[in-house]
Amino acid sequence: MNSLFDKITDWLKEMLVGGIMDNLSGLFDSVNDQVGEIAGNVGASPASFSPEVFSLIRNISESVIIPIAGLILTFIACYELIQLIIEHNNLANFETWIFFKWIFKTFVAVMLITNTFNITMAVFDVSQHVVTSAAGIISGSTAVDASALENLEETLMDMDLGPLLGLWLQSIIVQITMSALSILIFVIVYGRMIEIYLMVSLAPIPFSTFGSREQSQIGQNYLRSLLALGFQGFLILICVGIYAVMVQGIAFTDDVIGSIWGVMGYTVLLCFTLFKTGTLAKGVFNCH
Repeated sequence: MNSLFDKITDWLKEMLVGGIMDNLSGLFDSVNDQVGEIAGNVGASPASFSPEVFSLIRNISESVIIPIAGLILTFIACYELIQLIIEHNNLANFETWIFFKWIFKTFVAVMLITNTFNITMAVFDVSQHVVTSAAGIISGSTAVDASALENLEETLMDMDLGPLLGLWLQSIIVQITMSALSILIFVIVYGRMIEIYLMVSLAPIPFSTFGSREQSQIGQNYLRSLLALGFQGFLILICVGIYAVMVQGIAFTDDVIGSIWGVMGYTVLLCFTLFKTGTLAKGVFNCH
């Protein structure tokens, strides 16, 4: 009778240990896969991320927003000309060179609106280069040492049936949390790209304000916002890279419960930091 009970116990232990190892193995595999996908997504420019959407945004902007920007530029140019004239003691001290100054400023403003998409894409090309360079370093440090899993399996086989059942349930919770994390990363990455498309669609309007001394801060803040969105991808990569290295450094010793909950703690920390990347990037570039 005892022999039968021992066989059933051993069978249940093998089943639970196999389930725990499968859950944890899939957990680490998903971390490595997510890092690779994030590097590709956040490192893509708006034109390469979704060419169809970018073409749509560009057509709408050129046909709808640029005419509005032209009207704003016309108003600003007229206002600037009036200001240049009345600044010289109501024409009492008039100099003709101010017209050349006004013509030059208007010419530059027109060129900025005409080349709006070239300028915005140059901003994202710079951030894309930084993100791509960082991705090559981060993705190489996320491999999980297989010996850690082997040592864990040996530790689990020495445990009783009750603790093994608890660990199996906790490993399922960890796996579900990683699935939720995958969805969260998807929302953050794709949400950032949609925000970029929305910003790019209105680019001609802030660019039309560079010819005004009083309103040029609108265009300057817009450029800082573009830089913040571009380098937010770099911060996302840093967050995921730190998380992967931390998980890799977890030592699965006799305290298996502590190790599993350590993974959970790092996962929650990653969720929090990913949400903070947008605010942090805007703070660095002093934009609102």
